[in-house]
Amino acid sequence: MGFLKKFFRNVFHEDVLSESTSSFEKLSEDELEAHLGVSRYGSFQMTDAVRPSYDLDVVPSAGFRHDVYRDESSRQDVPVVMAAASRERLFDTFMHLLDPLGPVVDVVVETSHDYGATGHQDLYREHIDMPILQSILWDFEDLLVNDGCVGIAVLNPSIPQEVQFDEHKLLIVYGKQLTEYEGILIDSGLNCREDMRFVTEAEHVHSTNDEFIERFEELKMRLGIDGNPY
Repeated sequence: MGFLKKFFRNVFHEDVLSESTSSFEKLSEDELEAHLGVSRYGSFQMTDAVRPSYDLDVVPSAGFRHDVYRDESSRQDVPVVMAAASRERLFDTFMHLLDPLGPVVDVVVETSHDYGATGHQDLYREHIDMPILQSILWDFEDLLVNDGCVGIAVLNPSIPQEVQFDEHKLLIVYGKQLTEYEGILIDSGLNCREDMRFVTEAEHVHSTNDEFIERFEELKMRLGIDGNPY
């Protein structure tokens, strides 16, 4: 595991399972490189951000399903729609999902670049015009799509609804009356599959690099985020 530990420390971080039960534990360097080099599963094209477990407990695929988030502070169940889209449609779909949120929104940027030391941080920016936000996000499409240590959430507290493009490059919508968002997902070619599983529900690894870390600092500056955690 010497090489693998170094590899994960420098490039990837593991989720869900420990090394003692990891499907990566006994891989040779060639096997690991071959697995991480696979980016397509059937018609589903992955981004560079995440790779599934070696044993493919969850095979990446496109679609969406419904779920419920329990808000402990209000003791209420919040409806959720979770979706995975193939790379060629992913960012367009995310941008279309922002439209129902309205002309002025808040933004939360999540980073786990220093994951081993501090976990992740949520950085908050209030009241940004949607056209300005979308222009900035398009400029940083490569970072947001391919960095497995960056996620972003856009919300309108007055509705309240939230659209999240998380570190795993899943699309997650929170709030009541989500029919319009479901329509956007369907128009993007995604089918509702209530039995589908996502890469987050099994072991997986995240990827980043020094260039993405530098670009993330640029994104913070463009969004007017001073770096204080939310």
